Amino acid sequence: MTERSARTAVVLFTRDLRVHDHPALATTCAAFDRVVPLYVLDPALAELSPNRTRFLHQSLAALKEALRRLGGDLVVRRGDPVAETVKLAREVGAQGVALSADVSRYARRRERRLRAECERHRLALRLFPGLTVVQPGELRPGGGDHYRVFSPYHRAWSRQSWREELAAPRRVSLPDGVTVGRLPEPPTGDSPDTAVGGEDVARRRLKQWLPTLPDYDDLHDDMAGDGTSRLSPYLRWGCLSPLTVADAAGDRDSPFVRQICWRDFYYQVTAGFPEISVAAYRRGADEDWRYDEDALAAWTEGRTGVPIVDAGMRQMRAEGWMHNRARLITAGYLTKSLRLDWRPGVAVFFRWLLDGDVANNSGNWQWVAGTGNDTRPYRGFNPVRQAERYDPDGAYVRRWVPELAGVEGKAVHQPWRLPDQLRGTLDYPPPLTAPDSNPVWLR
Repeated sequence: MTERSARTAVVLFTRDLRVHDHPALATTCAAFDRVVPLYVLDPALAELSPNRTRFLHQSLAALKEALRRLGGDLVVRRGDPVAETVKLAREVGAQGVALSADVSRYARRRERRLRAECERHRLALRLFPGLTVVQPGELRPGGGDHYRVFSPYHRAWSRQSWREELAAPRRVSLPDGVTVGRLPEPPTGDSPDTAVGGEDVARRRLKQWLPTLPDYDDLHDDMAGDGTSRLSPYLRWGCLSPLTVADAAGDRDSPFVRQICWRDFYYQVTAGFPEISVAAYRRGADEDWRYDEDALAAWTEGRTGVPIVDAGMRQMRAEGWMHNRARLITAGYLTKSLRLDWRPGVAVFFRWLLDGDVANNSGNWQWVAGTGNDTRPYRGFNPVRQAERYDPDGAYVRRWVPELAGVEGKAVHQPWRLPDQLRGTLDYPPPLTAPDSNPVWLR
């Protein structure tokens, strides 16, 4: 077979930076003689989050090495993903392009543009699953295009047949003469203690964490114990397939697999409501928000005077990650105690979190704010009660708020109640509240 007669295709990587259980890559390698794995560094996304950009580049470097072990390589281009993909496909004489389907407004616009350009240049375009366990749109309630409430979605999701996991391709064969291009050095992120990206790291993390899975229901809300999987950044960037994680966990009704189902739930919500980051999902819910730049800055920097809130925000700024219970508490404090708009909160989380993505970040924020899919939109999160329940001896707070390191036990959660003499020695602000409010947790 000559190079000219070989069938060639391009696989465009986006948020699926792995070789194991990658339907687009595996299927294309099985169907074509030559496959060009491609990642396009899009300048439009480069400045959104220094933390995620660093994690992305680490993951791309790991993907490049994995593809080299299979005989191929990762081709790197810079610019508009659609233009660069079509340009490369024409250079190598490709017959088609493959990529994993995504749900964000940006991703869907990219897919529409790519489809139009592929049609114009007579290239086949095929979208594949891989970013979720169950594809958005595969489960539909009667009379609707997506599930709006989690519980019926979870029941349908648990009964649904899942696709089979796919092994990594045995070999990836590049066309002769293709210019691979170089990855730049990973940039410096803003958080000093972030996790390292890459498929190998992710698979080791999963293997090391799985023995604790039977205790997940007891451990995952222990804020100081840090018993969660910490797999979310690797799922966000596709260093791990969510199907691989769900299969490894086993029981579909287990608390951990239920969290994976929540992830799928928000993907199908976002597919049906692509404005999820900027508009209230529940009609008429956005009515009475305050706007206070000083209060927002205090919350962002972890200096609200509410220890459990400040601890969560400081953890995020240090690690690019925050305990899930702390996410609920900090978001609830911003929206229900300070009565500030949820959208700046979405932006702050998106700026710092390694796992920040449109579907889950925005969907969970709207749930807490009462504008989204919560069937009890007026629920609140009492930060003191939450702290005393999930950080009972104050170890999590003392770890992240060293100003309070000398306050013993659960008293650390309410420093405003300390004796005047002790309180006066603390370099810590009084609690920040909304004007004309007297929250129950402060009494």
